[in-house]
Amino acid sequence: MFIDTSFNVHSDSKGRDPDLHSPTLRGYHKQLWSKSLPNGKGFELTEMGKYLGHQSPLGTFYLGSDAITHSYQNHERKKWLTLQIPAEVQELRDLGSTVGACTVFPNYQIQRQHTINQARGISAFIDDRFDLTLECIRLFYAEHQSPLFDVFKRYQDFFDLFGDFEGYVHFFLLDDLLDGDGKVKFYLPFTDFNSRPGFKTVDDYLLYKEGVMAFIHSRNRRIEAYCASA
Repeated sequence: MFIDTSFNVHSDSKGRDPDLHSPTLRGYHKQLWSKSLPNGKGFELTEMGKYLGHQSPLGTFYLGSDAITHSYQNHERKKWLTLQIPAEVQELRDLGSTVGACTVFPNYQIQRQHTINQARGISAFIDDRFDLTLECIRLFYAEHQSPLFDVFKRYQDFFDLFGDFEGYVHFFLLDDLLDGDGKVKFYLPFTDFNSRPGFKTVDDYLLYKEGVMAFIHSRNRRIEAYCASA
């Protein structure tokens, strides 16, 4: 298996959202996540239009790509910050356009409510940050409340595939966002969801950027190692 972890997924999406329109990214997801689940059962993905799907006695799952890092370059409410450091923001956006900055989530609505991807983006307590999303996933497996608990509950069958939090993290090669004790390595000081995340200064953004880029680099190396051993 070969995956080019330097490939910019915007380069073949024709100016559109690569999560929907990059055939290379979709192919990478298909290769990476078509494998045995923690319980040993196969989880083979097939292409279904612009998305990926799985159908077996395990259930029927429709999955869509989701960027799990964010430069906030086009975030209107953060223009006051990002316009001050455009080169730094562009550097994060470029690295965030590689496969190490992407994963898949169920992309079908249940009872016309938000998908996981949508909920991550609109929650004021998540602000599309994946470190905070991963903490919500950890809490969900522990049956503890979080800003995303209700949306995760709607997709219980998806999370059940991986058994527990450790199984989920290992399956999606997210290990580098955890410390040696299995706790999430937050990009900025964590307030236990008692306040809304955000950037008060340029230094806040630069600290965030450092953490995000370290994670993407590490995950890309992990993906390369996984492909070499597959």
